[in-house]
Amino acid sequence: MEHLDKSQSIQSESDPKIVGGGSDPVNMLGGSGANTPATPPPSNPGNLPAGKGKQAPTSALGFVKEVVELIVVTLVLLIAIRWAFAEARYIPSSSMEPTLQIEDRILVEKISGHLRKPYQRGDILVFYPPPSEMGGKDLSNDPRFVLGRLTGLPFLPYEPAFIKRVVGLPGDTIRVEKGVGVYINGQLLDESQYIKEKPNYDLRVLGDIGTTGRIPYPGRPELSNIDLSKPIVIPPGKLFMMGDNRNNSQDSHVWGFLDQDRVIGRACLVFWRRLLPPAYPMNLESGY
Repeated sequence: MEHLDKSQSIQSESDPKIVGGGSDPVNMLGGSGANTPATPPPSNPGNLPAGKGKQAPTSALGFVKEVVELIVVTLVLLIAIRWAFAEARYIPSSSMEPTLQIEDRILVEKISGHLRKPYQRGDILVFYPPPSEMGGKDLSNDPRFVLGRLTGLPFLPYEPAFIKRVVGLPGDTIRVEKGVGVYINGQLLDESQYIKEKPNYDLRVLGDIGTTGRIPYPGRPELSNIDLSKPIVIPPGKLFMMGDNRNNSQDSHVWGFLDQDRVIGRACLVFWRRLLPPAYPMNLESGY
């Protein structure tokens, strides 16, 4: 949910003008009119054209300098494009089916984020998972991961990213009812256009978040005194994210609220999708 040759010009010179043949010029200064002796031609090793010196070989230092400049310019362009405009991602799992399929290639735009466009319910966002999903480690400040994130180079470590749909916005009260759907502020959402199936779990209070009853972002001191019997109200600066494949998605019903500053961008375009033939019954293939 993910991809100049140095040209050389050869300059040519016309053959030098050959002086000789015919009568020698007359010595105008002398009165004798004696012929001026011919000047012997200079030595010309290697039969090089006259007036053309020996060409120096291409400097290895100059070549290395050009390669370094090319690499630096390429990295700067990669960082500028990925940070300011967009980046490509691929879908590795089925958590967003049927909207997104495994191995789909999508474009994630970042311009709206730089312009501080508010997130809307229904937006599909790509984001760095909360530290609780990374074994408690926050890789956002690791220099290696930062460089890999900015350049997208395959030989650098790459921090994984999630893709989910925005279901709850700051201030919303959210409730999930098994076999029915998601309620926002007491109103049932119509999600028939994009979900794969209705959820097979209940989510009514904070204590229901997580398969083991853990609260969002375990270990954070500011959450240690939360009353788990309270309704799920999304705090300021947070989002409630869910996969369209509700029963096969590690999303906010497992790990809680998402900090908005972990959002990478909005998924805006599927630019490549692998088309597979439908699976026909075996009796048709065998002829029975």
